[in-house]
Amino acid sequence: MRTHGKKYRSVAQKLDAAVTHTPRAALELVKGNAFAKFDETVEVAVRLGVDPRHADQLVRGTVVLPAGTGKTVRVLVIATGDKAKDAEAAGADFVGTEYLAKIKDGWTDFDVLIATPDQMGQLGPLGRILGPRGLMPNPKAGTVTFDTAKAVRETKAGKIEFRVDKGGTVHAAIGKVSFPVEALEQNFAAFMDQIIRSKPSAAKGVYIRNVALSCTMGPGVRVDTNPFR
Repeated sequence: MRTHGKKYRSVAQKLDAAVTHTPRAALELVKGNAFAKFDETVEVAVRLGVDPRHADQLVRGTVVLPAGTGKTVRVLVIATGDKAKDAEAAGADFVGTEYLAKIKDGWTDFDVLIATPDQMGQLGPLGRILGPRGLMPNPKAGTVTFDTAKAVRETKAGKIEFRVDKGGTVHAAIGKVSFPVEALEQNFAAFMDQIIRSKPSAAKGVYIRNVALSCTMGPGVRVDTNPFR
């Protein structure tokens, strides 16, 4: 069983686990309770009324956070010709098919991999390296596309990918504790809006079961789910 440190327990004791808060109040508590010496990430966890064992109840998608993520995202684009030039102009960190050989040798010093559809055949054999790290390009995530410029710009601007886990919960990072609460509130609203839009038609009953906000080292703060039902 996981044991928590003295600072975590001290913060947790101040929170009533039975009380839910508005998003803004919850974010203010998360910011106010952050105690680490680094700029902690603000995270959201949403428990959904879905059964991920069924393919028609999987929830996954992407959303561009209006205030960004606070992270510097390293983008690799596998493309040739004009599509490679477009990616470079849009600000990609690494561009070109020569990186395929580097990946084969175990290089993964990037955060997002974007590829044009004609390059996916060469990426297939690298799935054993890319897959476990969550780096394999996917059309649903917008990372398999001929519009490399748009994909790079959105990724750099704060585009994140989400996917429900086996327990029916979606986890995502929506900023840093150093962000103004208004910026975090904007990101949270954009994320929740996309989660609601992603509701599978096969999902029955209450869809948004539970929402909690936290920072990297801190306890969760429950958010009132009534506005999302």
